[in-house]
Amino acid sequence: MTVRALVIDDSRAMRRIVTGTLEGFGYETRQAGHGQEALDVLHEGWVPDLCTIDWNMPVMDGLQFVNAVRSNPAWRAVTLMMVTSESEHGQIVRALAAGAHEYVIKPFTADALRDKLALLGLLPQEVSL
Repeated sequence: MTVRALVIDDSRAMRRIVTGTLEGFGYETRQAGHGQEALDVLHEGWVPDLCTIDWNMPVMDGLQFVNAVRSNPAWRAVTLMMVTSESEHGQIVRALAAGAHEYVIKPFTADALRDKLALLGLLPQEVSL
């Protein structure tokens, strides 16, 4: 079974790091530079199992993207994980209240990401703990 992830971050370097980590876990990935670009991918019909979402991006930020995805019943099954440097407790609460499932604070390790994915039941079998 192929597990799909959409990596959303305005930093090309960070997209490369997250994408490389997820592909190492067996994910099929696509990338977007901001929330609107990511919504365009979903509207094209490429619906991932997981979105990793930066908070601070131009055009459409991470929280706006979470709200947009949660407002569309067709995307209810998509797991949303914030991967951001926003570490303030209030920001984490806002993201979870908006519909994000998990929150990873940058910088992170591959192990920390793997642990979050395992908690969500989104680790492809061959990488299970």
